[in-house]
Amino acid sequence: STDAYALGMLTADTTATLTDATSWRKSATPVFGPSAANGTYGVGHNGFFRSVDGREDWLLYHANPQAGQGCADNRSVRMQRFTWRPDGTPDFGTPVSLTLVQKRPSGE
Repeated sequence: STDAYALGMLTADTTATLTDATSWRKSATPVFGPSAANGTYGVGHNGFFRSVDGREDWLLYHANPQAGQGCADNRSVRMQRFTWRPDGTPDFGTPVSLTLVQKRPSGE
């Protein structure tokens, strides 16, 4: 991966035929990407989960702590909570620093 590796987003209408490639629209810009200020480079390979009590949504991803590290053994798995915008799209925010202490997912 490169330092600029990031997550894009595809969307489709709720009535769309999801097996039809023309039903999908790709975001014009990444929806979650690197942050030099927070030491997150090459952000990618994401997954999602909901907290045990079902009240929070969380993003899992990997990132490097420094620029120029590619796909070597420096990547670490990270997670952070995300929210939803009024239009129903996710707001992933900015990747947080490894040094930021985060609360556990609710219900744990």
